Order: sequence, then C-alpha cells, then structure tokens
Amino acid sequence: MISVSTSRRNLLGGGATLAAAALLPRSSAAWGAVQQAAELKPIPLPPPITPAERLSRLNKARDLMQRRGIGAVLVESGPSLDYFTGIQWWRSERLTGVVIPAEGDPIIVTPFFEQPTIKEMLAVPAEIRTWQEDDEPLKLVADFLKERNLASQPIGFEETNRFFLMDRLQQQLPSTPIVSANPVVRGLRMIKSPAEIALMQAAADIMAASLRYAGERTREGMAPPEVDAMIAAAQKKLGADYDGGLILISEASAYPHGSKQQHVVKRGEVILLDCTCSVHGYQADITRTFVFDADASAEQRKVWDQVHRGQQIAMAAAKIGAPAGSVDDAVRSTYESWGYGPRYKLPGTSHRTGHGIGMEVHEPVNLVHGEMTPLAVGMCFSNEPGIYAPGKFGVRLEDCFHMTESGPKFFTTPPPSIDRPFD
Repeated sequence: MISVSTSRRNLLGGGATLAAAALLPRSSAAWGAVQQAAELKPIPLPPPITPAERLSRLNKARDLMQRRGIGAVLVESGPSLDYFTGIQWWRSERLTGVVIPAEGDPIIVTPFFEQPTIKEMLAVPAEIRTWQEDDEPLKLVADFLKERNLASQPIGFEETNRFFLMDRLQQQLPSTPIVSANPVVRGLRMIKSPAEIALMQAAADIMAASLRYAGERTREGMAPPEVDAMIAAAQKKLGADYDGGLILISEASAYPHGSKQQHVVKRGEVILLDCTCSVHGYQADITRTFVFDADASAEQRKVWDQVHRGQQIAMAAAKIGAPAGSVDDAVRSTYESWGYGPRYKLPGTSHRTGHGIGMEVHEPVNLVHGEMTPLAVGMCFSNEPGIYAPGKFGVRLEDCFHMTESGPKFFTTPPPSIDRPFD
C-alpha cells in the first residue's frame, strides 16, 4: 500500500531509515539484528532493463502515436522518463524531459549544467538540447516540434506532467492541441515484459525475506523505527533498495496508514508490516500481519482468516478480459455478506482491493469498483483486502500478482495462517 515518490534523495541514494539505524542503542536487540544482517547472503538479481528493450518501447510508442494521430509526446522527469530513456531524474522547477515524435529519434531537454550527467544515463539514441538559466525550456520543445512539422498536430502529455509545462508550451504554440498521452505511455507501462516481471520477482523475494528476518527478531518494547531498521538492513544486504515502510503496532494497525500515537511491541498485540523495495527500478509491496509472542485471540484469528480468504476471492475473480473493478466487487460483496461495510464503511475495508504496481509502487490501473479496464497478460497488481476495526486493530495481507495466459500468478505466496505469518 505504500506510495513512493521520485525525489533527489531517492535517486541519489541513502535514506533516513538506514541513517536512523546508526542511532540505535548499541545494547538493543534491534542494533544486534541490524549488525547480524551483514551475514545474509545476497539474492542473485536479474540484469537491469537493456537499451534494446527501451528501443523497443520507443518503437511501440511511435506505432501507438501514429495510430492515435498524436504528433509527439512530452514526458518530464520521473518513472516514465526512465522507462523510455534510462534517465533517472528528480522533478524540480527546472525541466528535464524527453520529446518523443511519432517518427524519428527523440530529444532530451535539460539544463546546460546537467548535460554531462544526463548524457551518462541516456540509454537510447537521442539528441540532448540544453537551456541556460535565463532561457525558456519550453521554447526548445516548441522549436523541435516546428522543425519536425508537428506544431499543428496533437501533442500528448504524460498524465503526471505538471501544469506549468502545458501552460508555458501553449504560450509558445497557442494553436497546438494538447491531449492525454495515456493511450501511449499508460498503455505501454501497464503491460510488463518478461524482463520487468523478473525484476519484480526478485524485489518480491527480497522483500519477503526481509520481512521474515525482522519479524522473527522483533522483541517486546521495540518501537516502529527499530523494526524498520532491521528490515532496511536486511534489504540492503540482500541486494534491493529499501523504499520505506509502515510499522503499525496495536491500535495503529486499525488505520491503513497508521496513527501519530506512539506504540511499542507488546505481547498479544497485532503488528502490521507494510513495506516496499525496488530492484533496478522495479517495485515490490508486501504486507504481513501477526500477533506478537502469543496465541491469537478468537477475534484476531477470525479477521486474519477472513482477509486471507479475501485474497483468494480476489485471485479467483481476476480473469483475463474481466474489468479490473470486478475483482474489488467480488471481495467487497463477500465481506458485506459477513457483516462488514457496506462498501467502504467500517468495520470493513476502507480502501480498494489493490493497485497497479511496476516502476512505481502505485500506478494505473487499480482494482477498484468502476474500473472497466480489461485485465490482460502482463498487468501487475497488489492484492490487499484488509479489514479494519477502528479503536481495536486491523489486518492487512498484501501480496502482488501478475496476469498470465492462464490467469493470475502471485509473486509471493500468502502465509497459510496467523500462526505462520512469514511462511
């Protein structure tokens, strides 16, 4: 469920969680577990996405643009820029982006002083056009469109492009129609290739192993940052980039994204771990819920078993060609028959059954009521039909899956019972 944004800090490495680990008391169990993580053996990783695959993406994009009558597509910094070009860059007030024409090679637009770094990252044939601090970067885009005789054709904007880019391009080309690039960018990114699936599988394997490592070493009295530090240490040693997580203890687990109230691990209390990591830019998102150091109460066990059943209902509903929203409908109707809801009311499930996942933890499309996009081979989703009882506790089990010719396939196998939460 965690959502991760692209920032300069994310891209340049490091992170608050690993820094926080250094502040743990040297005598604490968490500190010991962080140090012991150094003994873990790295998991073999698939290779990163190749330049050849990125070229294939550009070719597919051009084909879609021609069929849709789109003259060019503008994509600014973020996962989609990486997807097409290999450039991993953060968003700021300065434009770095790619203009992909329906015919011919793209151009990269970036500040002059960033050109050497951008050139190092660029993985496809493209001219780099630079602008100085007192230049208008959208004029570079407009000039390119004029050169290619595209200024009178619709220009597609990637859906997360910021408003000021459209506003300033329209100042340069007032009569140029601007349209959604979703049929091109979203249409391609929703369907993962075998290489992308392999990277997501590696990330999921590492995420599951890291949760198991931390869960088995959680001790009474630990606070969320201590548990998080153990997960981060395991992630780093196993070979992934840790993108952070939610460590929800006791009543905090009743709220999907937690509470500002401070909780520590106590015997018999629910602990919910919802964490993400990435391998060569591709994400995993897994949640495990368990009861610490005690047999689960009848109520805790009942809710856990119902969420476990909810995951299976979602998988049964995820059929090739079915609307994505029908998966959510199947789970929610069953939950309502058990007395939860109705719809998003609590106690029950206050969020969608799942979200798309790939280069971003959350990306289109979602398993939510009303989403009519047909499920297709290569689509990837989370499956997390949590149940929450405000003031008491919540249970969320989350495993991601991808669609195959024969139906949905989990990246990670859901645990069999609340007594074996990391199996």
